[in-house]
Amino acid sequence: MVEVKNLTKRYGKTTAVDDISFTVESGEVLGFLGPNGAGKSTTMNIITGYISSSSGTVTVDGAEILQDPKAVKSKIGYLPEIPPLYVEMTVRKYLEFMFNLKKVKLPKAEHIDEVMRLVKITDVSERLIKNLSKGYRQRVGFAQALLGNPPVLILDEPTVGLDPKQIIEIRKLIRSLGKKHTVIFSSHVLSEVSATCDRIIVISNGKIVADAKTEELSSSISGDEKLSLDIEGAQSTVLGALKVIPGVLKIRKTRDISEDVSRYIVEYKKEIDIRKNVFNAVASADCVILNMQSGNETLEESFLKLVSEDQRGEV
Repeated sequence: MVEVKNLTKRYGKTTAVDDISFTVESGEVLGFLGPNGAGKSTTMNIITGYISSSSGTVTVDGAEILQDPKAVKSKIGYLPEIPPLYVEMTVRKYLEFMFNLKKVKLPKAEHIDEVMRLVKITDVSERLIKNLSKGYRQRVGFAQALLGNPPVLILDEPTVGLDPKQIIEIRKLIRSLGKKHTVIFSSHVLSEVSATCDRIIVISNGKIVADAKTEELSSSISGDEKLSLDIEGAQSTVLGALKVIPGVLKIRKTRDISEDVSRYIVEYKKEIDIRKNVFNAVASADCVILNMQSGNETLEESFLKLVSEDQRGEV
């Protein structure tokens, strides 16, 4: 549905986006994650045709942005970080204005009513936008992006400045939109991306440093699996039992939980499931496993690792 190839954007000597490529399939909710200034908004602005690239191509549903910008823009609904609202208008009048501006071919009244129902703003349709809360204004921004039922939605930091209740509501809305639209959702907030998206692209210093399914990101970065174990027994006995298990790469004790119980992190090869062997080895050593769980990095740890590694590579 969306294909980005070798995209680069330079401002003088500064490279904001550095030769990135990725594809977003139809019906996918993609999280575009990175720290402030990483190049997220620049990439989104290029995809929407708001700014041009220095080199590279963007294709949306078979149409290329530079060759046929009108065709591409007709397929995209865009919600920038600050929604483009005319606050002196009522919600309905604003949506009617945007409907005409976009030259939507659908029945006007019915389509606007449908969009307002979808984003749950029907009850404020006759109110001035300037009198709405930020959460409702964000929903109005969503509504204008949905006018014309575009197959692709691009959402740039859609939850910035919202309170926790509003954030939860916007998350649900994005997930529901993902059932009928391809969604690219930009954020620097890890919890937003992990709670909302099917797949995550991490960008740092204008480069893609990771591209994986949300649940696979941590293991794809670390390369190996980790097991967290709370074991009752002498440290030397526990270490002796664990280190001979096939597939085990590294063992470290992280802390003492009580006088006889310690926590260990065991790193092992991804292709081997060592849990049964760990249980048998510890039991044979007359020690007791009180707790066993995956000890892989959290999404936040993975993100910080990726960004810090990329920055260390800068000259």
